[in-house]
Amino acid sequence: MKQHIYIIGEIGQAHEGSIGLAHAYIDALAHAGANAAKFQVHIAEAESSIYEDFRVTIPYENGSRLDYWKRMEFSRDEWDGLKKHCEKAGLHFLASPFSLAAVELLDGIGVIGYKIGSGEVDNLPMLDRIAATGKPVVLSSGMSSWAELDQAVAFLKSKGTAVSLLQCTTAYPAKPHQWGLNVMHEMRERYQVAVGFSDHSGDIFACLAAAALGARLLEFHVTFDKRMSNPDASSSLTLRQATTLIAGVRRIETALNFPVNKDANAAFSRMKSMFGKSLAVNRDLRKGEQIQSSDLETKKPAGFGLAAARYQEVLGKTLSRDIAQWEFLTENHFTHA
Repeated sequence: MKQHIYIIGEIGQAHEGSIGLAHAYIDALAHAGANAAKFQVHIAEAESSIYEDFRVTIPYENGSRLDYWKRMEFSRDEWDGLKKHCEKAGLHFLASPFSLAAVELLDGIGVIGYKIGSGEVDNLPMLDRIAATGKPVVLSSGMSSWAELDQAVAFLKSKGTAVSLLQCTTAYPAKPHQWGLNVMHEMRERYQVAVGFSDHSGDIFACLAAAALGARLLEFHVTFDKRMSNPDASSSLTLRQATTLIAGVRRIETALNFPVNKDANAAFSRMKSMFGKSLAVNRDLRKGEQIQSSDLETKKPAGFGLAAARYQEVLGKTLSRDIAQWEFLTENHFTHA
């Protein structure tokens, strides 16, 4: 079975509350070659409170975190429009809900599946509500211990929910020593599900490495410019980077789908002859002399003299005829018993 790497462009808060900018990201991701555009559905009153702290400072943003989430909200009709735009552009529309109300909104517009953010892995009421929809789930593991993941995966599987897992490090931007590429193999072995990688590094290398190591899903944040004020900008890819990454992943995907048999070298036989070597001599030798190692040279192409690999067979053998410098050495040059 051919392996397909499913590529998700995470828009998150990169639209900064602008529905026009949100639509622009969809077209950009489609042009870059992604499989899905992923959003975050924030319904401020259902999700947050006046007591929630900001994760990072956002320049020139006033008010509380609750106010910020209000600025990130779209109406149900706007979400439906974004979903339809994705479908028209050839992308899947995916979203992460951050409240039970958001789950209901997404189910109402017919989302094909849910992404569970790292902070929601132990939100069992949400997992229960999502499982009831019968839609598949992509679960991010960033803030989770093995015990928390065990609980979430077992809970979803008990409800008959199809689950995929993403290795994710909740660091913005994540440095190479934080990527945890090894965890993908551990999760695959532990849960026997499709496993991938969610990237916050701000560059293309982590996802390329994950693809080469067998990731079935890749997710990365996108931004039109890393100088934008959204909180994930520094750990996101520009659309130019995303296009380069996706092209690289598709090449890796092709390589993984066409394993090479090192013994099947028929296609290289002419090239092997061209670059192969035959035995020759580096000085004039007379009939009756014995071949010494110091007399030998190896010359291209193969097949015009004894194979270079047979050099030990000729050492000490007596010449039955003269041979000129740089001439190929053949069986005919030796005395036969």
